[in-house]
Amino acid sequence: MTPIPPRAHPALEAAIRQIGKAAAAVAERFCNAPPSAAALRPGERDLMRLAQADLRRKATPFREGFDSALRDKMVQDTTQRDGAARKFAATDWRSLSLVDDDEVEERMSCTRIAQLIGLESEWELREVGAYIASIVAPGRSDEERNPLRADVVAAALLAGIKAASDDPPSRALLGRELGSALARDMAGCYADILRDLQARGLQRVEAPVRGSEGPGNQLPGINSGYSSLRSDPNSVRGAEEFNATAASMLDGGSAASVRSPSGYSHAASTGYSAGRAGTSNRAQMGPTSPASARADAQLMHLLRRLTALNSGPGALDAVARTPRAAGAGASPYEVASNFAESDVGMMAVNLIRAHREELMHASPGKLDHMVIDVVGSLFDQILSDSRVPPQMARQIARLQLPVLRVALNDTTFFSSRRHPVRRFVNRIASLACAFDDFEDGPGKQFLQRVRELVQEIVEGDFDQIELYSGKLGELEDFIAQQSQVEAAQTPAASTLEAKESELLVQQRYMLALQAGLRPMALQPYLRDFVSQVWSQALVQAVRRDGADSDMAKRFRRAARDLVMSVQPKGSPMLRKKFLMQLPQLMKDLNAGMQLIGWPEAAQKEFFAQLLPAHAESLKVAPLSELDYNMMVKQAEAVFAVPVPGDSGLTASDPLPELGDAELEQRFSPAEAQQVGLVEPSAVDWSRTVDIELDDEPANAIDNSADVPLASTASMPLDMQSTEPPEPSRGLQLMDHINLGFAYQMLLKDEWQKVRLTYVSPARSFFVFTRGRAHQETISMTTRMLARMCESGRLRAVESAYLMERATLRARKQLAALRAGATPA
Repeated sequence: MTPIPPRAHPALEAAIRQIGKAAAAVAERFCNAPPSAAALRPGERDLMRLAQADLRRKATPFREGFDSALRDKMVQDTTQRDGAARKFAATDWRSLSLVDDDEVEERMSCTRIAQLIGLESEWELREVGAYIASIVAPGRSDEERNPLRADVVAAALLAGIKAASDDPPSRALLGRELGSALARDMAGCYADILRDLQARGLQRVEAPVRGSEGPGNQLPGINSGYSSLRSDPNSVRGAEEFNATAASMLDGGSAASVRSPSGYSHAASTGYSAGRAGTSNRAQMGPTSPASARADAQLMHLLRRLTALNSGPGALDAVARTPRAAGAGASPYEVASNFAESDVGMMAVNLIRAHREELMHASPGKLDHMVIDVVGSLFDQILSDSRVPPQMARQIARLQLPVLRVALNDTTFFSSRRHPVRRFVNRIASLACAFDDFEDGPGKQFLQRVRELVQEIVEGDFDQIELYSGKLGELEDFIAQQSQVEAAQTPAASTLEAKESELLVQQRYMLALQAGLRPMALQPYLRDFVSQVWSQALVQAVRRDGADSDMAKRFRRAARDLVMSVQPKGSPMLRKKFLMQLPQLMKDLNAGMQLIGWPEAAQKEFFAQLLPAHAESLKVAPLSELDYNMMVKQAEAVFAVPVPGDSGLTASDPLPELGDAELEQRFSPAEAQQVGLVEPSAVDWSRTVDIELDDEPANAIDNSADVPLASTASMPLDMQSTEPPEPSRGLQLMDHINLGFAYQMLLKDEWQKVRLTYVSPARSFFVFTRGRAHQETISMTTRMLARMCESGRLRAVESAYLMERATLRARKQLAALRAGATPA
């Protein structure tokens, strides 16, 4: 079909005028800009003045040169026939010549300007090209035939500069400055052109992608061309190949390593590789061809367009669906979709299924088609998962096409549980389970933040893995900040942090006393009492009343007298002194033990060893006066060491090994009630715990769900993820407990849903909250939490993360589909 001459169509004339106005406006701004503001490099102020003067004096030749070059290039692109640019003619060696340096510089400058325009106006330029194709290339879209593309505008700008200035340095400066300014303005210019084209009633032309024959585009046992996949679902061969390939992906195998029943490996033929995350993995076998690059760009363009079209309010709301009958023209994927639709309702529209034909049309090969179907099947399960609140399901639904793009590009998406995209989806779903209300309070704030992060992904380079890793970090930072705000509203966090700081200070002081007492000859029970028990009394006295308080001085003196009270006292003077000090010593010891709440049984055991030691010290031969005085000085030096303060404490400092009873004694009854401290005596440890709850949803799975389904589905599952799933129960849960997550806790003979809202810096105390309107605080020590996990009284609300649950359900669905397709 002969294209319409460009001058005969008013749409192209209007577009050229729009671009000419944009270039003229940029030139005018440049001429009026102060040299100091325009010159970006030192020593260019004079050159800038010269270039401005040339451009101001020759503004008309600049515009005429720009318009003429733009029109000539447009005529060349719109009048050439298909294949004209691909003809090769015999070339005489005498026609070959070296390229001048100025021409090389001009070409480099043109390429740079075109790249700037393309980066600033990527989306607008693609849309304009799709509408212009209806004029210059009816029936198909070809970026090389777009007369308004970036390199054409860049060449026209350099032609206008060449007409305005004869000085090479001035031309270079004008090209750099005008090119940057024009690139910034072209996005708006292309947007205006796009609106004009739409107002004129032009129809956009989608970019078709023609698949190529060959092993990279062919699954074993299936004819070339994707039409073979759209076979009768009762065809055993087609269903088996679909199920085998899809199940292998879902079982952890990447799209590059899927093996057919015959054992043929696609890894080499498809060109997929586990290359750098976020980049195309289709170049393992060599450089990417221009056609493949265009196909990839066109697919990305389609994904962006569909994402933008479905980002409006209510665009993803689920609608009532009636299961379609699987006719003779239905693919195995459509059969699986019908199976899912008839089983559970969707909380949002499955965009991959809704736009499947467009996605298939824009994808180059069958393996890509299989990835599209598998990801679509996964989102069938994700959007029907009863664990996910509907408000969060709609936000996850907005990520369907970005996730599809990642799955097509990054082969580790299916095989790695730690993939950033999977972690991001899992994390927002798991955190959403902890909120009961999204209309107000923290739940509303969390939903708003997730909406913002998803919007940034949708509008950003969502084929880059680093984008998801960054958003995951931002989400975790938000949860940490939100938890800090919630913790500040209750006294539990400050109280527990003070207790933990006290424990850290005591540990430091205990280590200092142990080092000082090591050279002294003391019985083990006395050394342990002074360093481990009496150090607590000293720390409490100093932190409560100060280092120079009367109580602190008395307790230091009591520590010195206690150490000396068991030393030999043979002289009458020493015995008399000991007997005079003993009543005050016992009084101070009892006061210190009462201050720290040392258990009465432990007190009796200690005095049962101390009193015989006192009696024995009165019988043995005395020390020399010099030795006795030296020991007194040594003891005074040990207990003169100041109690360390809170400054310099870190979460890496070791905590003292204290039992539950000793930790409980550190809290007064009022403090324990204030923080909701759960004491071991409040739990009936003898009761057998029923792990499986009555309200366990049907789609929840346990860790055994990762067992391959090869035995039941007879599918060739070559690869599985080597990463173990995160535990949802048992003692190992202690290492995977996360701030902001929801857990089930067995307290007061009933299971209660709680949310972890605070973890002390050294992880010695954990605070949970429960309830919606009137929140109840539940606090426990690390040891208590470990006992709860080990006994099965604390477990995660989710038996597995969302992506893992969806994968298992999709595999079960494929297994059921395969069983139905296999003849008896």
